[in-house]
Amino acid sequence: MAKAEKKPTTSTVGAPQSPGKRHASARREVIRILIADDHTVVRDGLVGIVRQEQDMDVVAEAGDGRQAVELWKEHRPDVTLMDLRMPGLDGVNAIYAIRAAEPKARIIVLTTFDGDEDIYRGMRAGARSYLLKDVRREELFQCIREVHAGRTFIPPAIAAKLAERLSAEELSPREMEVLRLLAEGKPNKLIGAGLAITEVTVKSHVQSLFRKLNVLSRTEAIAVANRRGLLHL
Repeated sequence: MAKAEKKPTTSTVGAPQSPGKRHASARREVIRILIADDHTVVRDGLVGIVRQEQDMDVVAEAGDGRQAVELWKEHRPDVTLMDLRMPGLDGVNAIYAIRAAEPKARIIVLTTFDGDEDIYRGMRAGARSYLLKDVRREELFQCIREVHAGRTFIPPAIAAKLAERLSAEELSPREMEVLRLLAEGKPNKLIGAGLAITEVTVKSHVQSLFRKLNVLSRTEAIAVANRRGLLHL
């Protein structure tokens, strides 16, 4: 008996399809996928499991956000799996750049970061779904098919965090600056000097931060900000 033909491991688009693959494509539309992740091992793993599905193929791979945008424009994939933190251009800004070229682009954030601010930024940029990298492969495949069909796919745990973020008060740009300096361990006097504002004004911003984050101390404020993803924006 002849061995089953192995799927190609390259990311070349437009290469001639084997008769077997053309036959499979005729029965079921193949979803063309771009994978963007700066970790080679993770990216290789995703390519491997995606290509196990008869109705999916990886047409391009990107190791950073800028490359993701360039490859998206070149290959116009049906669905993009986008990591959130990548060098050069992060996932959120890559999503904005892709959707500037095509507002209907179908993008799934696939990341290790589950802070409510991360989720909010990803969805606000235009992602159709937000998944964590420990997702079961069956749920990943379901998500890809749902997003390809034009639907939004939000797991319950992600939806709960997004709802929590939407109900929270927005930190002002100045409050974000104060928060970052607090996280660096700077006292009010040095924060004021760094931002060219008075120490009294710094105290007012700190009090506002405490109220909006629902905390009582600097240590708690930094812990909450880290958990929500505010400090790595």
